[in-house]
Amino acid sequence: MNKSSTDGSEPSGRDRTRPRATTRQRRPGASGTSTSERILDAALVSFASRGYEASSLDVLAAGLEIRKQTILYWFPSKEVLLEAVIDRSAVELSAALEDSLTTAGGGWSRVDAVVRSVFRLAARRPELLGLVREMGRLGTPAATRLVVALEPLVLRASDFLEAEMDAGHMRRHEPRLLLLAIYSTVIGMLTEVEVLRAFGEEPTARSLVRRRNEILELLRSALVTGPG
Repeated sequence: MNKSSTDGSEPSGRDRTRPRATTRQRRPGASGTSTSERILDAALVSFASRGYEASSLDVLAAGLEIRKQTILYWFPSKEVLLEAVIDRSAVELSAALEDSLTTAGGGWSRVDAVVRSVFRLAARRPELLGLVREMGRLGTPAATRLVVALEPLVLRASDFLEAEMDAGHMRRHEPRLLLLAIYSTVIGMLTEVEVLRAFGEEPTARSLVRRRNEILELLRSALVTGPG
């Protein structure tokens, strides 16, 4: 049996070398999903919704209808599983934001595109942003691992903001502190949405658009010195 078997059993013979966790960007539930990818999907949802400490490998295994030992074959410990989840999530987050940065124009339109991209991601893959919040709560080393993985994107965004400030298109701020403020504002708004869900109030598409537009208006008034 090869190592991409989906029945939950471990590879045998010469295929027993443990592969590294995949970082391929793939939608959950896609056909041909391997055992390791199914484990990563389930762990991401659990870590994001229940929290890392409250997530149990036994519960994950039961939900996937595999043995706990199968999880430990692919990921030798819960800590290793968390690292793999962080690495794969960072790839997906980077890809989504890079796409926005690449296709958007300059000036305010690029900030606008990134914020819209984050909201689309929150609607499509809320567990990704849930993981980001959980990493902030856990602190080091988990948060550090995510920050390091996203550092190239942060550098690119910082360079863009500094260039816009130098050109007089945006008010002068320290770029990294500005990015942190933008991050806190957007994540805070999305956290409010998750709190509503926790109390059984599902936000409507209209309410999400309203919140997104409120953030865009706030950021534009704080950043833009003239026409974007």
